[in-house]
Amino acid sequence: MAKKRVAVTGVGMTKQRSSRPDVTGIELINEAVRAALDDAGITRKDVDAIVIGNMDHFEGINYVDTWSVDGNGALMKPIMKVCTGGTTGTTVAMAAYYHVASGLFDKVLAIAWEKNSESDTTGAIITAFDPFWDRPCFAGAVAGLALEATQYMAETGATEEDAAYVAVRDRKHALLNPYAHLHINLTIEMVMESPYLSWPVKMGDMCPRTDGACALIFASEDVVDEFPHRPAWILAVADRHLWAYTSDPYVNQKMVGGTWFPAMEKATEEIYSKVGITDPLNQFDLAELYLPYSFAGLRYMESLGFCDRGGGPELVRSGATDLGGKCPVNPSGGVLSSNAIGATGLLRVAECALQLQGRAGERQVPNARLALATGFGGCFWSDELILGVDKPEKPRG
Repeated sequence: MAKKRVAVTGVGMTKQRSSRPDVTGIELINEAVRAALDDAGITRKDVDAIVIGNMDHFEGINYVDTWSVDGNGALMKPIMKVCTGGTTGTTVAMAAYYHVASGLFDKVLAIAWEKNSESDTTGAIITAFDPFWDRPCFAGAVAGLALEATQYMAETGATEEDAAYVAVRDRKHALLNPYAHLHINLTIEMVMESPYLSWPVKMGDMCPRTDGACALIFASEDVVDEFPHRPAWILAVADRHLWAYTSDPYVNQKMVGGTWFPAMEKATEEIYSKVGITDPLNQFDLAELYLPYSFAGLRYMESLGFCDRGGGPELVRSGATDLGGKCPVNPSGGVLSSNAIGATGLLRVAECALQLQGRAGERQVPNARLALATGFGGCFWSDELILGVDKPEKPRG
């Protein structure tokens, strides 16, 4: 069976908030599903299959693919649950893409969600890892990120203030996004004066805990003309889930040639080769990156090839990644402004689609034609998707 070209043709999301006590998980999911179906101009009956995911061990409620059927619309339809840690949202997008590209389905609904207000995130993260090697020294997400930050600072000379520029940039972008959780006109001084969580990571450097959901319609090339909006084509996908222990990315760097962020760099090498990306800063019109804290906005730019190793601080300070710059990063406000963890990666893809369709409102990047979305999670795993307005070449079967 020949592979099909695939596009995002409908986008739906809830407003991202610190808490949604007014709805159950089923109702939260349904808000995003209804929005995506309405946006695409279709009904539940038109959907061939569903892919859904969240960080189910956070809430301690399993089998979302079954108990949320009244909200996800999967009654008498194929449904697949995906859960890959922080990358869940981008993995949901990739799974939906594969469903359609296979030629087995024409219209697939991708759903990702989280109610962080009802979860024990730190407890779940700690108990997700090996009880002998990891738990005694890994006190949740912040401590692991602080380890990454200290290594980056030691090897490059980057400062806490360099990272603060990332936090300020993304929060300013979020002011233009009515769906974002945090609307804070942050300054460098405010970040630097915020309390430490785990040195050098401060409160102002970190993402929030968010309740929210996102849903996208993925459609085959055979039916994209049935939809009201310009298709946002999926040009390529790649992922690397390399390690099993939280210390692996550091201990095993020499095993993969001393790379900076092994999973991201290997995924980047693959996906860029598929699309012909040789100068990402100039070729991409925007990037929606999964940056759970500010230091990631320095280091990941280097692993993605937007600048040389150690060049992240200079790039961010230059304004090249601001709205109006050469390649705006996180025009939505990014993870630093909204983090409904299971949905976070899918929101990156959703924002890219809206930008390519020219529907991003006040945060619209003019004439956007090529966009990069990434997902981050687990033991420093990485998912990547490239979207564009131009129909991709016919895939080889």
